[in-house]
Amino acid sequence: MTNWTTVSSLATAGGTLVLAVATFSAVRSANRSARIAERSFEIGLRPILSPSRLEDPPQKVMFHDRHWVVLEGGRAVVEVVDGVVYLAMLVRNVGSGMAIIESWEPFPGQRSSSDPWGGIEDFRPQTRALWIAPGDVAFWQGALRDETDPLQKAVTSAVMEGALTVDLLYLDHEGGQRTVSRFSLIRREDDQRRDGVDRVDRVGEVKWGEAPSRPRGEWWVSLSWHRNLEAR
Repeated sequence: MTNWTTVSSLATAGGTLVLAVATFSAVRSANRSARIAERSFEIGLRPILSPSRLEDPPQKVMFHDRHWVVLEGGRAVVEVVDGVVYLAMLVRNVGSGMAIIESWEPFPGQRSSSDPWGGIEDFRPQTRALWIAPGDVAFWQGALRDETDPLQKAVTSAVMEGALTVDLLYLDHEGGQRTVSRFSLIRREDDQRRDGVDRVDRVGEVKWGEAPSRPRGEWWVSLSWHRNLEAR
């Protein structure tokens, strides 16, 4: 004889199981949609720094000790003056979010993506806020002033060799999406400018009789690699 009470209980259990499976699938789908939406939102805020273009207009930049340089598109300024190493270049934000350059790390010589990346604790903080709007061009600058610093000595030697690497660590405007872009600074020799006397600086101030602190020539900038430190 059929036990309808048992049949009813089994049917209820089966219906509950089906409902649980459907609920689980719906939650997974909702979570996936939420992750996709979050990812799309992050992409909309992501900055990506790259070298400037040759046609970008020059910018005149002052360091906090009132040392002036003029930056031109696609090129960098690398100078050693009174024991201080001055580094600066124009950078373009090709991403869709605001870029805030937080810190930097220089290396002697030319490094590629396969060479080691420094830890965040090794980066040197910027002394001024450097913001770059999406699609815009702005400057980056850094200086090494401690002559007892072994890195400064190595970088100074690399200036004479004509090759440097600079890693820039930057964030979006909400303080997330930490990214490092690696820039190579390579000097192209120009014999016509190596005249033995540094007569005129980049902003037109006459400096008669000063011995040059480095071989003259233009420093060209290229992007070696970049990586998102928060990539999942």
